[in-house]
Amino acid sequence: MLNSHSHWMQLAGTHGARLIAIVLLALLLIRLLRVGTRRLIQFAKSQSRLAQMREQQTRTMAGVVYSVGIGIIVIVALLAALPELGFNITPVAAAAGLASLAIGFGGQHLVKDLINGFFIIFEDQYAVGDWIKVNGETGRVEHMTLRRTVMRTDRGAIVSIPCGMVGQVANLSRDWGQTYVDVTVPADEVAGPAIAVLERVCEDMRNDRGWSAALVDGPRVLGIDSITMDGTTVRIQLRSPALRQDEVARELRRRLKLAFEQAHISLLGTRRVEITQASPARDGGENPHNSLDESTFKEEIGR
Repeated sequence: MLNSHSHWMQLAGTHGARLIAIVLLALLLIRLLRVGTRRLIQFAKSQSRLAQMREQQTRTMAGVVYSVGIGIIVIVALLAALPELGFNITPVAAAAGLASLAIGFGGQHLVKDLINGFFIIFEDQYAVGDWIKVNGETGRVEHMTLRRTVMRTDRGAIVSIPCGMVGQVANLSRDWGQTYVDVTVPADEVAGPAIAVLERVCEDMRNDRGWSAALVDGPRVLGIDSITMDGTTVRIQLRSPALRQDEVARELRRRLKLAFEQAHISLLGTRRVEITQASPARDGGENPHNSLDESTFKEEIGR
């Protein structure tokens, strides 16, 4: 009885110490992994705009590395602890091999998602916080893993896209954005004074200190883009920091409208419409109640 008790105490002391060492080592590795990822994010922090973009990428990569690292540490610690608890890991390893083979055949889409997700993060196609357009959806990336990307659209909807389905991606948050503002001068207006007003408004906006931070290049008048029956279309180009081009375009349109009103230049033209209606003759003779074979109506309408 005493020999059996001492034997179990010896086993508990030996295996228990090893189990405690395995758990402590796993906790230590998790702690080091957490500290390392946090240091990596802090190292990437800076005030420059390029460094802020790099910080987003680093934060995304650190989150993925932390999640995958914890999973690997837990699995390795569990496999190391099983022999100490009296389990033979050889059948477990064989079962794991068969399971991985079955998953490889049955989970091809999952493997594709993981591989594609790795290259999305590694190649820095987009990161958390970026505005992207993918698969016909446009929104802000709120969360991403190796398997899926979660983004919120401008309507507030949450869209989850598997990384394997991510094809062509348009990143709207990098560097700068560009847009064009087209102004149509009516055909009955002289184009020269109107273009002069456009150039003056663009120059005033470029020199406005309140909007200098929202402008990368322009706005500038590129010239006449098209000439139609409706009038002359003049195109204006502007570049701004990413995601601010719509804001700048709205301000430019407001200034253009006020400038045209002050210059008494109308943006609405008139169009002459001529409608001709034929009057058929009866019995090959002239209609006595209608002395005209056709009646003409002319009308001027505002566009």
